Amino acid sequence: MSQSATHIDARGRAVRRVLGGLLLANLVVVATKLAVALQTGSLAVFGDVVHSSIDALNNVIGLLVMRVASKEPDEEHPYGHGKFEPLGALVIVVFLSVTIFELGRDAVQRLIRGAAPPQVSALDLGLLGFTLAINVWVAWYEGRAGRRWESELLLADAAHTRADVVVSLGVLLGLALSRLGYGWLDPLLGLVVSLLVARIGFGIVRRSMPTLVDERALDRQTIQRVAEAVEGVRSAYAIRSRSAAAMRFAELTIAVDGDQDVAAAHRIADQVEERLRRQLDLHQVVVHVEPC
Repeated sequence: MSQSATHIDARGRAVRRVLGGLLLANLVVVATKLAVALQTGSLAVFGDVVHSSIDALNNVIGLLVMRVASKEPDEEHPYGHGKFEPLGALVIVVFLSVTIFELGRDAVQRLIRGAAPPQVSALDLGLLGFTLAINVWVAWYEGRAGRRWESELLLADAAHTRADVVVSLGVLLGLALSRLGYGWLDPLLGLVVSLLVARIGFGIVRRSMPTLVDERALDRQTIQRVAEAVEGVRSAYAIRSRSAAAMRFAELTIAVDGDQDVAAAHRIADQVEERLRRQLDLHQVVVHVEPC
């Protein structure tokens, strides 16, 4: 197995372990919030339940996606399967869109028609505080793992969980005020939750699109400067780069002295490839050689 393939495999297993553990934590959060929502009848808490359910669903989708994204390159996917990871992040946005519509519609209807304030006990508030503590830990742990493994999927899910923390804080505040007679805050907070979810979805799309549309991984001048620093390279041009998940690829053409024999030109190309890998953290480099 090549070094790149080993890296992909190790990264895939690590990300799947993180997602498996977080799925269990999110299921506990969903079950607890659902119990509070059924007890109180609060729209804001029901919205929070849906929001947290998306977290658990994200983990399931992530586990499925990473099984594909971690596969080695094959005949049909010579650059590997890394793009399945940001594609999975966009699937999360689809579910978020449904949440935004349903929650926003119910909140507006309750604000217009009016509704009885939810009945909230101190136990309900305590249970929501417990789920908040779990979400704080999940967001921290998943964000750290996402940065370590350069996983768009983990980073997208961590951003979603951080927003869940903000939403839960708002819901707790709203329910506490509802006990004091401010029942109209519940549907208003439901509307605020839907807007926060929309903001999360936009952020996920913004992070995922550069990989899906093959935005450059590095600027052309940086690659050119490193390549032309190798002895024997007259110039470097026709430079392209792209990324897929944590993998970065580059392709370029170098001009060498036309008097060089094939073996010497090949050695220069190998040096360019090695230097680009080492200095710019590229995983796969294709170097074409042209005589000057």
